[in-house]
Formats: sequence, C-alpha cells, structure tokens
Amino acid sequence: MVRLLAVVAVVLGTALAGPLPTARASVTLTRVSGFGSNPGALTMYVYRPAALPAHPPVVVALHGCTQSAQVYADNSGLPQLADQDGFLLVLAETTTANNANTCFNWFQSTDNRRDQGEALSVRQMVGQAVTAYGADPRRVYVTGLSAGGAMTSVMLATYPDVFTAGAVVAGLPYDCTKDNSPYLCMNPGVDLTPDAWAQRVRDAAPSYQGPWPRAAIWYGDQDTTVAPRNATELRDQWTALHGLSQTPTRTTTIGSDATRQDQYLAADGTVAVEVDRVPGIGHGTPVDPGTGPEQCGATGAPYFPDSLCSSRWIARFFGLDTTDPGGSDPGDGGTAACWTASNYAQVQVGRATTSGGYTYAVGSHQNMGLYNTFVTHTLKESPTGYYTLADGGCP
Repeated sequence: MVRLLAVVAVVLGTALAGPLPTARASVTLTRVSGFGSNPGALTMYVYRPAALPAHPPVVVALHGCTQSAQVYADNSGLPQLADQDGFLLVLAETTTANNANTCFNWFQSTDNRRDQGEALSVRQMVGQAVTAYGADPRRVYVTGLSAGGAMTSVMLATYPDVFTAGAVVAGLPYDCTKDNSPYLCMNPGVDLTPDAWAQRVRDAAPSYQGPWPRAAIWYGDQDTTVAPRNATELRDQWTALHGLSQTPTRTTTIGSDATRQDQYLAADGTVAVEVDRVPGIGHGTPVDPGTGPEQCGATGAPYFPDSLCSSRWIARFFGLDTTDPGGSDPGDGGTAACWTASNYAQVQVGRATTSGGYTYAVGSHQNMGLYNTFVTHTLKESPTGYYTLADGGCP
C-alpha cells in the first residue's frame, strides 16, 4: 500500500507539474521552527506585515505541486493583501522527501485525518501563530491551489473548530479518495449526492456540532488537470453541510474578465458558500498583475494565469478586505458601526448568537468565546446585520 501511494504521488505530481519556476524571490519570508511535533514533516514560513495590528487574523496558504512557499508568496498576491488588510500570512511547505513533486498528500489517510500527519502539522502552525504573534484564534482562514486546494478541503473538514472559512482553488472535495483513486477524483471527477459528500466531512470531526466553516470554490473553466466538475461536487458538499439548496441565492459577474460568482446565503444573509468560475483559463491561481486597487499577483511561475486578482476576492470573502466599501459581504454597501459589550449583551440585542455555551457573531459566525457577562468584544457592523470582530480597532 505504501509503495502504491508513492507511485500515485509521482504520477499525480507529474500531472500537475510544469517547468520549474525561475522567478527571482521578492517577498521576504521568515522560517519558523519548533512549532510542534510536526508529524507531517512540513516547513512553516510567515510573512508579517510591518504594520500588523494587535491580535491580527491569520491566513494559511498552501502551495500547489512543483511549487514552494516562496513561489506562492511571490506570485499569488497574498503578501500585498496582508500589508493592505493587516493579516498574518502563514505559508506551509512540503518537500520532495514527502512527495516527489512537492504535492501535499491530500489523498493519503495518514495525512488527511484529524490529529495526524500533514493535517496536524498545519494545525500546529496555526497554534504557533496564535502563541508567538498574538494572532486571533477566532479569525483563522485557509486557502490553497491544486494539491494545496485539496489540502484546504482537508483542513476545513478535519478542523472546523479552528478555521472560520476557506477558499479552495482548483482543488477537490474532502475524502474523495476514500473509495476512489486520485486520478478519478481529479478527472473526470466523482459524482456523489450532496448528503453523501457532507457526511464525509461530518465523519472527519464527529464530535463537532458547528457552525461549519464558510467555503469559497475557485475554478478555471478550461482546467484539464482537475476537472471543473469538482467545483460542483465541492459546492454540493458545503451547501449540504450548511443545510442549503444547491441553487444559488444570487449570481453575478465580478472582475474584468466576467468571472461568474454564485453565492449561497444562509438565513441570516451570510454568504456560506461561494463558487467562482473563471472563464478562459486552465489550472492555476488567477492573478492580475498591476497597481490598480483590484489588481494583485504576478505571472512569474507556472499556474498563475493572468485573469483577475482571485486573492483580493478571497480576502473579501473572508471579511478581511479593508478596501471593500461594502464591508465583509461583496455586493452590499453600508457604513460600519461599532458595538462594544459583553458576549451576553451582544446576544441579547441580536448581534450574536449562542450555541453549546459559546457565542458567535451574527453574519460572520466568528467564535467570540464563552457566553457570559465577563467576556467583552467589539463588533463591527458592515453591511447592516453582518458583524465581525473588531477588537483591534473599529474606525
């Protein structure tokens, strides 16, 4: 079995491989050691903006096959957004010792289960970010490309108590390889019912009672490596978890290339699931090099097609984009208002809800801690009825 998985890793990596990147490194990353037992033998890097606020959010980024943390930092646009939006960027990196083509091993049960392998290593990186950098454990997000996108699905499923939201770029539904080969999962893809897909996530953390992380799904409509059908299967998995229909609540186009954005809204107006289908591109993280407010990224390595700045839209989906006049919910306008009170008081006036003894912000579903009169937080309301934690300052 181990030998078979090793062969799968090589062939899978070859399918995702391309010329080795030659772009000169431009983003300064800090390597972090001693972040835990690290059973997945991963490497942790951090990009810390010079003007990082107190208790910042954390975004974990997972590179694709044949890539590295440095390549993803240099081309994805995420460090630029970290500077603008004030979040700590954590980049996990795998090695050829783990996988011949430096793919995260999303398809191996030794790495895609809670509290073991690569999944636990990434979880330990989050713990280190909270401990060493004072990051906010209630605002932790994850995104990744291809094998990193599939590993994003793994992290959302295995640690729904850690990640508030995630963005899967050209990835796959969680645990597709439970009874299918990686090749079949990638292309043409596997069709399960929404309930069957959702049950695989529930089985990953059986004691977890919710709320489930929010999920954004990004695909190029010309992707021949990980078939666009997987976007539909991912949508089915996460809408079913949130108890939503597979028919979008609203559909619009975004960016300069008319990317189709389908959004699936919860009863309180939160965008629980979002599917972004990018026209005219294949496998990769879409970028839009330039200095405009909606631009980011570079095309200095394979799998960063010139299209729109997907990282900007992902930050917006996470509720981190300070340049978005509509606040945390794209497409809605509004002026921010701030409210500071105990968790008990926030619930009593409808700005938060309580479940299992904990308090959650209405709209963003961010965990505010225990439901009592002693824990106090500041909530920002933007747009109307959508609340996010703003303990670091609320203009």
